[in-house]
Amino acid sequence: MTVNVETIEYQGEGGPFVGRVARDDAAAGSAPGVLIAPTFLGLTDVEIDKAKRLAALGYVVLVADPYGGGRVGESTEAASAMMGELFADRRVVQARFGNALDTLKSLPGVDAGRTAALGYCMGGKCVLDLARSGADVSVVAPFHALFDAPPFPNQPITAKILISQGWDDPLTPPETFVAIAEELTEAGVDWRIHAYGGTGHSFTTPRPGIAPGFGYSESADKRSWAALTGFLAEVFG
Repeated sequence: MTVNVETIEYQGEGGPFVGRVARDDAAAGSAPGVLIAPTFLGLTDVEIDKAKRLAALGYVVLVADPYGGGRVGESTEAASAMMGELFADRRVVQARFGNALDTLKSLPGVDAGRTAALGYCMGGKCVLDLARSGADVSVVAPFHALFDAPPFPNQPITAKILISQGWDDPLTPPETFVAIAEELTEAGVDWRIHAYGGTGHSFTTPRPGIAPGFGYSESADKRSWAALTGFLAEVFG
């Protein structure tokens, strides 16, 4: 097995975008495709590492560029400003990640009928919005995401959804879990939520926490990864 990562440029409003594609070069035939939406820092080595791990399991993975031009946040303040600009219009978020999903589906070796979208922190909110847009994607899996719905009606959600959250995440207190569950239930979605005790925000990201209630959890990271890979195997067979 040889996992290769290449840089690709793809087009769209707000672009060009600079993504990364990870795949096993020795694999034959078509495989499910996985889109990864990064944290508010933009596309970093953290997402590329996750892409490599998924590629080693047989998936073709595209790590999306959320901001265009391959821009990343050089500081928390800079990243927060870029995130604020992106989320000023939720329709832009949905369109941008819909375009990234279409790019994934067009990649050689991707079975366009079997795709997933994962997202971390800001990216988790992005993939939830992708599902809310009615995108043709089989699985959506946000990690330590925010749940607030856009200020306009959802389209029919077709994805199966796995949500992984820290119970002690200050950005998503327990009542928000109930709200997203009610939203997805009303929409007729096949959903599940995994909440990890003693765990805050950014629990999959091996960086120092930026504030109380933020930080990496090795146990929650491992458990949520096992839940993800099991969910993908269940859906894709």
